[in-house]
Amino acid sequence: MPLNHLFIVYLIGTLIVFLPSFGFAKLFVKAGVPAWKAYVPFYNTWVMQELTQRPKHWVFWQFIPVVGWFISPGIFIEFVKAFGKFGLGHHTAASLAAPVYFPYLAYKEDPKFIGPEGVRKHKKKGWREWVDAAIFAVVAATLIRTFVFEAYTIPTSSMEKTLLVRDFLFVSKLSYGPRIPNTPLSVPFVHNYLPVGTRKSYSELIKIPYIRWFASPVKRNDVVVFNFPEGDTVINKTGFQSAQPYYNFIRQLDGTMSDRTRQQILSDPDYPIAVHPVDKTDNYIKRCVAIAGDTLKIINGILYVNGSPAFVSPTSATYYYFTTSKLIDETDLKDAGISLNQEDGSSDFQPQSANVYRINVTLPELEKLKKIPGVIANSINAEIDSSATGTVFPYDTTYFKWTVDNFGPLIVPAKGTTIQLTPQNISIYKRSISFYEHNKWEQKNGKVYINDTEATSYTFKMNYYWMMGDNRHKSQDSRYWGFVSEDRIVGKAWMIWFSWDGGPRWKRFFKFVK
Repeated sequence: MPLNHLFIVYLIGTLIVFLPSFGFAKLFVKAGVPAWKAYVPFYNTWVMQELTQRPKHWVFWQFIPVVGWFISPGIFIEFVKAFGKFGLGHHTAASLAAPVYFPYLAYKEDPKFIGPEGVRKHKKKGWREWVDAAIFAVVAATLIRTFVFEAYTIPTSSMEKTLLVRDFLFVSKLSYGPRIPNTPLSVPFVHNYLPVGTRKSYSELIKIPYIRWFASPVKRNDVVVFNFPEGDTVINKTGFQSAQPYYNFIRQLDGTMSDRTRQQILSDPDYPIAVHPVDKTDNYIKRCVAIAGDTLKIINGILYVNGSPAFVSPTSATYYYFTTSKLIDETDLKDAGISLNQEDGSSDFQPQSANVYRINVTLPELEKLKKIPGVIANSINAEIDSSATGTVFPYDTTYFKWTVDNFGPLIVPAKGTTIQLTPQNISIYKRSISFYEHNKWEQKNGKVYINDTEATSYTFKMNYYWMMGDNRHKSQDSRYWGFVSEDRIVGKAWMIWFSWDGGPRWKRFFKFVK
């Protein structure tokens, strides 16, 4: 963990125990302790444990990064009990609003110190036992979800046949290092919206900059969960969100990202806009096919990384056309061991014309297809998407005539590397420099100005990654929205713990993701 990150963590922990000191001081005097001890961070909580006769090792737990932030409120709650405050309201205020609550308690209510003997005489009601247990469970689960692993459900077919719709995964936060939430004030166990309605589930009253502990870079070919790079701004309406991203919607209106078109949408009440911080943008899952510093290129649907054909997962699917000497149907394909899915409205098997078919299969399944009676093996050809140029990143037809299946070459930015800014590459790297790395960007008189200074080069502050779905022709991935910056990495897809398709898919239970 970098020293500056460690400093921030302990600064927050220190403020948690120092800011309420102005209230602690008077309460200490009432308990027969000199007031000055209240103003010494962590020594004050040691004194509280002495006064309440609670285990003093709790004080040392306060020095565990982040975990200590949750220990301190527990100490505060035990302390107010020693002044006869047993109500849920008092305990909530002591834990969540200590800098305000303790001065109020000391100077307004002016309670008497009843000591640990008085606390022991108090009998907790049954419902409070349940409430306290529930609060402990929520805190523990939140810490696990934030720093160890998180459950994730596959919503779309973009990773078939590696991951299927309604696969339930555990995502490891430890693989790349746990990321501190940018917005710590949020409703537990929900992502960016409350379960009912369209209200956000978090507050931006407190915002923390990007911090990742024990950081480890993403490895090439890992299956990764990350925050959708263009998900910072969404149309908060059914049918939009990530299904119809805001930036794509703007491009479709006039083919550009002009300020005029953006203002038109922003002022239109039919398109309610929601802006999310990094950690609250929608989660995506893809395979990292290129890491920081790699050069990638796609030629006729084949991905090359650093000049060599890239890894192709045996469960990665793509479309092929083939011809047969007789009619075949889905039963023939299933009998041959080829799985067919229809989760997004488009079947993996589509008759095109007389004895000509389109099918979405993996490489092992392709070999099975060739052995089906009636299939003409030498007629099998991979589908090459010949969509018009300008429909993929970086949406610049002046310099790039790229398509989904013929793309690049492109260099993935790496932390500490410097690029020369040219008219040819500005559209590729502008968003990374200006938005992801928080720089002011201006272009005027044919020149680029970064933070009000003319720039002909730029040195990147973060590593970036290139993500693609294993189901290449059904995936909205980096080919459409570009790089994924390191601060958007959530974790590594680890294990499928449950899977459902009209019933349990037993063979997928406890299957590790590769």
